[in-house]
Amino acid sequence: MQERRRAREFVVQVSYAHEIQDDDLDQTFDLLAENSDLSSDLLAFARELVNGIVAHRKEFDELIASKSRNWDLTRIALIDRLILRMALTEFFYFEDIPPKVSISEAIEIAKVFSTDESSSFVNGILDAVLNESLANGTISMI
Repeated sequence: MQERRRAREFVVQVSYAHEIQDDDLDQTFDLLAENSDLSSDLLAFARELVNGIVAHRKEFDELIASKSRNWDLTRIALIDRLILRMALTEFFYFEDIPPKVSISEAIEIAKVFSTDESSSFVNGILDAVLNESLANGTISMI
């Protein structure tokens, strides 16, 4: 599972570069992949995850905003938003990944890439989304 964490960290880096530079996503991905030691399988996983994040960005941002009481989305650190989008992509579009795994991975990645408080914030948002989604049947525990 450590290998997938490396792929997820790569996804955060690609997402961040894409967000900051507003360049072509495939070009950004390929450029960073050239300097990566990820296997072709992990790069395929990462590409699918990055594409899901970008494709569903608006709906995920609305979901994050709805769970972020008293926080405007623009006040949430970009890295935290990217980590949340990644976990939400896994929740809703990667049925082979249990949501609890996605939460755990997001928390650990937040500890590496963001502030001391970010892991708790990420956990809280993802937990709220998971509980609501389980209750309304939009996702299931695997």
